[in-house]
Formats: sequence, C-alpha cells, structure tokens
Amino acid sequence: MKKIKGGVTAAKGYEAAATAAGIKYKDRTDMAMIYSKVPCVAAGTFTTNVVKAAPVKWDQQVVASGAGVQAVIVNSGIANACTGAEGFGYCEDTAKAAAEMLGISKDGVLLGSTGVIGKQMPMDKLIAGVEVLAGKKNDSIESGNEAAKAIMTTDTCEKELAIEIEAGGKTVTIGGMAKGSGMIHPNMCTMLAFITTDAVISKETLQKVLSEDVQNTYNMISVDGDTSTNDTVLLLANGLAENEEIIYGSEDYNKFVEALHEINEYLAKKIAGDGEGATALFEVKAVGCASEEQAKTLAKAIVCSNLTKTAIAGHDANWGRILCAMGYSGARFDPEKVDLFFESKAGKIQIVENGTAIDYSEAEATKILSESEVTAIADVKMGEKTATAWGCDLTHGYIEINADYSCLLYTSPSPRDA
Repeated sequence: MKKIKGGVTAAKGYEAAATAAGIKYKDRTDMAMIYSKVPCVAAGTFTTNVVKAAPVKWDQQVVASGAGVQAVIVNSGIANACTGAEGFGYCEDTAKAAAEMLGISKDGVLLGSTGVIGKQMPMDKLIAGVEVLAGKKNDSIESGNEAAKAIMTTDTCEKELAIEIEAGGKTVTIGGMAKGSGMIHPNMCTMLAFITTDAVISKETLQKVLSEDVQNTYNMISVDGDTSTNDTVLLLANGLAENEEIIYGSEDYNKFVEALHEINEYLAKKIAGDGEGATALFEVKAVGCASEEQAKTLAKAIVCSNLTKTAIAGHDANWGRILCAMGYSGARFDPEKVDLFFESKAGKIQIVENGTAIDYSEAEATKILSESEVTAIADVKMGEKTATAWGCDLTHGYIEINADYSCLLYTSPSPRDA
C-alpha cells in the first residue's frame, strides 16, 4: 500500500471540475463534479436521521437500483433538505441536465448537497453550473483538488487522499475527498465523502466493505452532537484497473479493505480536527474492554462530552469529566479499576490509577494538552478489545460560527475560508 498525490481523480478513468455558481459565497467555488469515463458500480451509506434531504433520497434510490453511475454533482451552500416534493423534483432536474450535457443516463447521476436547510435550490444557477462543470472536467490532480475545495462550507481546508495497492496482478488506485466541519456526530454527520477506485469488484462486495468500514471511521467522529440530514458516503468502482475481480475474503480483498480504511480514517480524522471553531483534534481510545461494543460506547461518550471538550480547549487535565462521561455512557465497568492517560507529541502522562488521581505534574499535563492533536486513553481492565473515536475541542469559535449560520453562508468571504 502506497500513498500517492491526489484525490478523486487519482484512479484511472475519473475526471473532476469545480465552478463558482453563486449558490454560496460570491467569491469562491461552490459546485463540483466527479465523472467516470465508463459506468461504475456504486455503494453508499447515508444519514441515520429520519429527516433526510432530497439528494440523500435520490442517491439511495440510484444506489439501490444497481444502475451504472458515471457522474456525481455536488453543491455547497444549500442543503436541499425539508424542501418537499419540489426539492426532490430539483434532484431529477439536475440529474437530467447533467445526463444531457455528459451524454449519459440520468439514472447514473448521483447528487450531494450541503448548507442551509429549508431553502429551495436556485435551479438557474445550478443548471448553469452543471454546464460549466461538464465543459471543464479533466483528469488532472489539480481538478480533483479544486473539486475538494468546492464542496467545503465552514471547513478551513480541503480533505483528500489517494492510495495504490497491487491486486490481481495490477495496480489498483483508491482516491477520496470529503467535507465536514459542523453538525458532526457518530452515525454519520454533516459530512459528504466521495471515493473513487478503478478496481474490478462486484457491487455486493463494494457495499459490504464500505458499510463495515464506516462503522469504525465516519461513525466514530463527533464535533457537536448533531446528526445531519445530508450525510452521504459514496464509493464508485469503474473497473479500469483491469485486475482480477476482488473476491470477498481473498488476499486482494484484505488489501482493498486496508487501503479503503486508511482513506476513510484519514478523512474522518480530518473532519473531526476541522470542527467549527476547533483548535485541536481530540482522539479517545477505550482499551482493555470486554467487547467492541463496550469500547465504542465508552470512546464515543468521552469524545462527545462537551465538558471534556471545553477542558481540552483550556488545556485542562480535568479527568473527572472523562470518568463522568464514561459513567453515563450505559457501558458496564468498575470505576475503581479505571486508568486514565493523556498523550500527544509532547509526551504521555498518567493521571488516574484504579479510579483515583495520582500525583502528576499539572504543568506537564498542560504541556501535553497544548498540542494540536491530543489523545485520552481510558483503560477499564476487562479484556483485550479497543475502540477509537475522534472529535475536537469546543471553543467560543463554534458559537460565533453557528449563531447566524445562514447569514454566514451568504457573506463573502467567510471567516473560515482559507
């Protein structure tokens, strides 16, 4: 497995483009396209929120149909959520327009939207944007990077990664891009992720590997506890690597799983660390657990604790808040056996042993907690299972961004534009 430069255009046969359609900010791109030269098998996972945006419903329909997918159209600025039949109709109109301009079937067009809930799409701008995207798409690394930038909302940076593996005697490439900064909570979040590969793999196998990996990556992140209406992860495979088909359980399958996990974990951590107003990525490891379920429950409870997140923002080793979060998580454990540690590139320090504080240096703890990536480790000494969750600190910046989000989206430039 080798990391390479690029994102969604790294694999064979994929093109991308970005444009400023005026849907969001006045002075930056806000629409993106991913295009495959040949039809792809597609897999997807979507928000668990009962309130689902129109593009989520559209994509679920396309993925379930088994239609060959050749294009993904994404806009940032308007979520097209809670827009009724009119909003869903705009999805079909967008797909039809893309199909006509690209010479493909509308049934092979997937959509993604992120932004303000409740507003209808400005279809004149959207259709004009699709036309521009269709005309300028290409397979350059730069075009993939521009697409990753165009899907950002309050993100401070684009998020993309690509990896090569050897499978079936061929080089297989997987590349991905994602956006996400706020409304981020386990069980998917306000995040969009688009992953492309040139592997030969069946739709059933592709869906299985994606669904399983999402549980340990995107579903283990949280910024603010809000589960979005628009969460979408799409994985496309066009087969242009011409490898022998990747079969479930084979050595090549294991390589593919490992590479996909590397991409998903990287993107998930980038989303968590780029939380609105965040100054630090907050990683939580629950270790010594009796089951994976117990480990995940504990890790999620800690990373979602607002009191703990504010302590991280203040570089304060307030371990009581961690034990408190563990206690209300619903997981069973003996508090009098818990060990707690903090770790960063500045070092590692134990602060609790068997449920009580030990004599530790507060200055050393503060130094460790002042880094841009901080890890809390909770050991319950019940077994060998572990789980990791990711979040961020909680600062005044989060309130400033979200106090008037709809206004923020229509001003230029955004305080979080890079």
